[in-house]
This record gives sequence, structure tokens and C-alpha cells, in this order.
Amino acid sequence: MFNSIPPITRNIIIINVIVFIISSFVFPQLYVSLSGYYPFSPNFKSWQIITHMFMHGGFMHILFNMLTLWSFGPILEQSLGEKKYLILYFVSGLGAFFLFNLWNFIEVQQIISGLQSLGLNASEIYPKAEVGYTGSMSTSATTPEGQELFQKYYEALRTPMVGASGAIFGVVTAFATLYPEAKIGIMFIPVPMKVKYVMPIVIVVSIFLGISGNGGGIAHLAHVGGALVGWLLARSWKKHLYRFR
Repeated sequence: MFNSIPPITRNIIIINVIVFIISSFVFPQLYVSLSGYYPFSPNFKSWQIITHMFMHGGFMHILFNMLTLWSFGPILEQSLGEKKYLILYFVSGLGAFFLFNLWNFIEVQQIISGLQSLGLNASEIYPKAEVGYTGSMSTSATTPEGQELFQKYYEALRTPMVGASGAIFGVVTAFATLYPEAKIGIMFIPVPMKVKYVMPIVIVVSIFLGISGNGGGIAHLAHVGGALVGWLLARSWKKHLYRFR
């Protein structure tokens, strides 16, 4: 059955599984090197813009992502052709990384401004946020407000973005754009719903959770970035759907 999956989707799933196994069980130090850190973090490396798409935070994370890709990817790969499907996948992943970190940048600037208003220097935290740092974690903050801001800045520099979710959101949104009348099943809802109704709801909820900060550790704005790219590409390609090859 696995061999019946079109080659690009099949190879993306294989690469994700291999990277997950290696980074989780064989060379766990790769988790830091390949995850996507905030671009102004001491832990950021340029290749993470791509490699973060193949990293996952646990078995359920990769299982859900790969099942979703397996469900929607083959149809788009066959209808768009391998080249445009590959562009859709990776550009959606890049869009996810960009939007997520654009919002990160806005939040970090607010934190830095807050520290400056308290007479504190944000650069105190920068070297301490590097993975592997073993020095003192003390700061010059003497008030709860300053300590809280330092902690938020530390977390922004230390917390990576991982997963193929942004790229896959681009794929699912492209599917919804090209096949809006298709019906899909959703957990806890017994009746299949048209994808053109499901995706807008998912995107609005993701925007709310991402901006409100109630995301529960999930990079919701990365999903929105991937979805936006998927929608733009599919919309531009839709009129030529049967003339790609």
C-alpha cells in the first residue's frame, strides 16, 4: 500500500520518519542543530529554515502530521504534478517559519522595550540562552516584573519551532482551494463537512490562539503562514489545473 503513494509524498514521509528516529534515538544532539530557532537567537543556524520541517516533538506529533500528509498529499501531487507540489510543500513551510518568527520579532521587541523601561539590558540573557551554557543564570533584575521579562526573552531565544505542520497546512489549504466541495471527516463531528467550511474555521481559531498566546506550546501562527502560502499558490494555479504537465 505504501508503494502506491506518489513518489514525492512517499519520500517526504520517509525522510520525516528517518530524521525523527535519528534525532530522537540515535543522535539526540541533532535535535538542537536541526530545529528552527528564532533567527536572532544564539542557537539559530541558517539551515534550520529548511531542517525544522523534518523535526517533530514526539511520536503523536509526527504520526498526526504524516497521516494528514498521506490523506491530502497524493491527490495534490497527482493533480499539480511533482514540481509544483514540491514547491507548494516547501514554500508553505518557509511561509510558516516567516510568519511565526515575524510575530516572535514583534513580541521580542516588546519585551526588550519593557526591559529598557526598567533600566535593564536585554543582552544579559543572550549568552545564557545558548544551549549548552553552563555559567551563572543570575541577572540584574530585582523586581518580579523584570525577572518575568527576562524569563520571557530567555524562552523566546531557547524555544525552537519544529514540525512539518506549516508545510502540511499549506497542502491542506491548497486542497481546500482546488477542491472546495470535497467532504472530510473531523474528530468528534459525526457528519463529514465540506472542506471549504472547515478550513476557514481552523485558520481563524489558529490566528486567535497564536495571537492570544493560548496555544499550548503549538506554533499556531506557523500553521497560518503555511495556509496563507498554500492558498495563494493554489489560487494562482487553479485556472490552469489541468495544464500543469
